[in-house]
Amino acid sequence: MQASRKAAVHFRERSELLDFLLEISAATSLTLELDPLLANVAEIIQKVLPYDLFAILLYSEKRQDLHIRYAVGHREEVVSKLKLALGEGITGTAAARREPVLVGDVRHDPRYLNSVDAVRTELAVPMTARGRLVGVIDLQSTRLNAYTEYDRALLRLIATRVSVAIDNARLYRRVERQNRTLKALAHISHEFSSILDLNELLGKIAETMRALISYDAFSILLVDHDARALRHRFSIRYDQRVDIDNIPLGKGLTGAAASSREVVRVHDTAKDPRYIASHPDLRSEVAVPLVVHDRVVGVMDLESERVGYFTDDHVRTLTVLAPQIASSVDNARLYEELANSQRRMAEDLTAARDLQRVLLPDAAPEIEGMTAAVRLRPARQISGDIYDVFEHKDQQTVIAMGDVSGKGAAAALYGGLVSGLLRTLAPRRRRPAELLKALNDALIERKVESRYVTLCVLLWDPATRQIVMANAGALPPMICRGHEILKLRVEGVPLGLLDSREYEEVPFQALPGDVIVQYSDGITDHINTAGVEYGRGRLAQVVRGNCERSAAELAGEILKDVDRFAKEAFDDQTVFVMKVE
Repeated sequence: MQASRKAAVHFRERSELLDFLLEISAATSLTLELDPLLANVAEIIQKVLPYDLFAILLYSEKRQDLHIRYAVGHREEVVSKLKLALGEGITGTAAARREPVLVGDVRHDPRYLNSVDAVRTELAVPMTARGRLVGVIDLQSTRLNAYTEYDRALLRLIATRVSVAIDNARLYRRVERQNRTLKALAHISHEFSSILDLNELLGKIAETMRALISYDAFSILLVDHDARALRHRFSIRYDQRVDIDNIPLGKGLTGAAASSREVVRVHDTAKDPRYIASHPDLRSEVAVPLVVHDRVVGVMDLESERVGYFTDDHVRTLTVLAPQIASSVDNARLYEELANSQRRMAEDLTAARDLQRVLLPDAAPEIEGMTAAVRLRPARQISGDIYDVFEHKDQQTVIAMGDVSGKGAAAALYGGLVSGLLRTLAPRRRRPAELLKALNDALIERKVESRYVTLCVLLWDPATRQIVMANAGALPPMICRGHEILKLRVEGVPLGLLDSREYEEVPFQALPGDVIVQYSDGITDHINTAGVEYGRGRLAQVVRGNCERSAAELAGEILKDVDRFAKEAFDDQTVFVMKVE
């Protein structure tokens, strides 16, 4: 309704005024939602103080200015863009003085900020609550001297009641937003801690922060102590991934945050000499250190085009999130380093396994007067079991099989050393006992703590079918003749433990059809889920039951039976089967 068609209401009795004020209190207490509350205030005021233009401007303590939060009659561009400093215009003057300002003819008042040419009268009344400025109620009318001193006093009474309700609504809105933020933070923390891929985690952090704080640029920089720099691990600007130069520790706003271990917030980067210019449109920045166990692991950095964009609430949110982000980033980085280390180790082990295959004889070594088959199954990628075959010029053959203490790469490397020495010494020392003594002396000279090798050496003469055996702590061969297991006693001290050791030799006369089975302790020590060992007795049953088969078939049957007994192997398993032709 136009102000020219309606006169201001004058309450004839004190009781009417009190009833009206009670009506205001009741209407403003109906909701804590700010928009409905301000609409109720506008409607109540229109009943008693008709206006053509109406605005409720709220005060921002951070920016120290007034902005229109609710309006009637004002142009949209005025509502969205108008920002008034304290003391600016009639409204700003009322806010600065904390007193109502009534101007009967704005054409003669230089403070008036023209929004509509037809306006003649303006009444601005400040709202205060708990000693703080809340905002200003501003009425404008196209009638000259539309409002009186009585109207000014009445609007001041209204503002007194309304200001507390508006302040409560803003407080409620802030608390509700904080509650939503805290719930979101709890969910976010759980989600972050479940992501171990660093790139995926950083992308998720950027996405989550965008939902909480609408930034224009976002970066996470990780500390590189060796280079004494902050390395950009993830940077996004205007929704696009970007590559940015690394920053020396202590330089720029991010470096300052890392050095001080405190949040660095700059409302206008153009006025801060620490700022390292990266884009001319970015004007405000907040850098948050990421600290884990009193150790700075990086910095999270947000930037905005708007001057003074990052608020105290933003800083509180970032401060709450920072420890969880720091912990998640540190865990993901450690996981990445571990994964890279494991990948390199796997590559090294694969190369070592391929090399070991080259060094060891193939699965069917050629031995004059015998057929032979070897099956090797490492507990890990490479084995500590060793075996080798050397043929002398007179067709006599040295057959060696042993087991290095331990498993994995260290055992395989030690086994490589033993194999190299064996190949070097075997051509010059024909007798098994001499060969073991020379090997032991060589390993004692190259003493490796807690490393030794058990080794059984056989010298096979195909012309006489005689085998001469010497043993250095290895399991003695199992010999099957006509479905019977022959017992041989061949003993000795493992190589590399004690110096100046002598080894005995035991001869054995083989017959056609005899089967000689050499095996590592990974076969007999194999344990099932009940804790029972596979044992030599079960191995003997398999050998007796399959001694008429070929060497390759018997080796296969032994491993099949081992797998039937228990699938998972805890030690290297090697079977070397030889059958006398």
